[in-house]
Amino acid sequence: MRIGVTGSSGFIGSNFIHYLLSNPEINEELFIVNIDKLTYAGAGKNILHMFKETHNKKFLTHYKFVRADICDFKTIDLIVQTFKLDCIVNFAAESHNSYAILNPSVFFKTNLMGTQTLLEVVRKNNLRFHHISTCEVYGDLALDSKEEFKEDSSYRPNTPYNASKAAADLAVRAYVRTFNVKATISNCGNNYGSYQFPEKLIPLFVTNLLENKKIPLYKQSQNKREWIHVKDHCSAVYKILKYGKIGETYNIGSGVEKSIEEITTIILKYLGKSEDMKEYVDDRPGHDRRYLLDSTKIFKELGWKPVIDFENGIKETIEWYKKNKKWWLPLKQKQMIQENKWGEKNKSEE
Repeated sequence: MRIGVTGSSGFIGSNFIHYLLSNPEINEELFIVNIDKLTYAGAGKNILHMFKETHNKKFLTHYKFVRADICDFKTIDLIVQTFKLDCIVNFAAESHNSYAILNPSVFFKTNLMGTQTLLEVVRKNNLRFHHISTCEVYGDLALDSKEEFKEDSSYRPNTPYNASKAAADLAVRAYVRTFNVKATISNCGNNYGSYQFPEKLIPLFVTNLLENKKIPLYKQSQNKREWIHVKDHCSAVYKILKYGKIGETYNIGSGVEKSIEEITTIILKYLGKSEDMKEYVDDRPGHDRRYLLDSTKIFKELGWKPVIDFENGIKETIEWYKKNKKWWLPLKQKQMIQENKWGEKNKSEE
């Protein structure tokens, strides 16, 4: 199978390529084309770094990088034809909720119009398409709720990022119904693991503490998220790509819920830091309370389940950031947002 993976210089996409080319259980011949615009969040040279770590020789013979914007139909179409791709997996997205509040237009352009452009390429070339979405399209849940989001739950996005992803999902569904495009969608919870850009919660908190800087907790620090290791997410995506039913959506969750406060406590304790390192800041606008997915469908229909225990996974992640300061330190200078400035003028507005 010859797969184009968009946005795969970023966190989840690069881990997906590494999963495909490093997993001995995958017994089919694969050729991967990494299609990425290399925005600030894709500038960490993730794939080169991770393949040097593992000394994986498949990187030389089964992988190609092409710099391209998913909004550019002609270039994406040329890539598909040049490399004779069978399918496209779309990880490409602007994904930082806080940045979306300051620059929503970028999110709708990439997340909606970029996805629609890919759908046109897929339609023209009769390719298989899988679209990576998020649990946040469903809106949020009350903290004391026993409800879980199912694949057929109503879409109620609360932020520009969430809305742009919800719109993209609807575009995929429309192309399946109207043009018989061979597409599937997956909605996943909060990912964590190595190579996550240090603007997101876990790497931001870990790297701040490693630099002896305070960590900015929103005042609503009891808000909860469902946490899944990026490697488990990647295995689920491959399972859907291979065996998922065309036109279907699959939730990818772990069932592990942790509040921001709980995550902070785990990180502080592991790094031997005191509670004084916490700094409570104003919540960003539209801050969702809680997400939790019902992942019964993918468990039963595709036989997938997460295998990485959260306690082990979070410790492994913290250790990775401790050992890879040369990777994340330059990236911290590219951060778009100061999370402790919501009550003031934010950095990227200056």
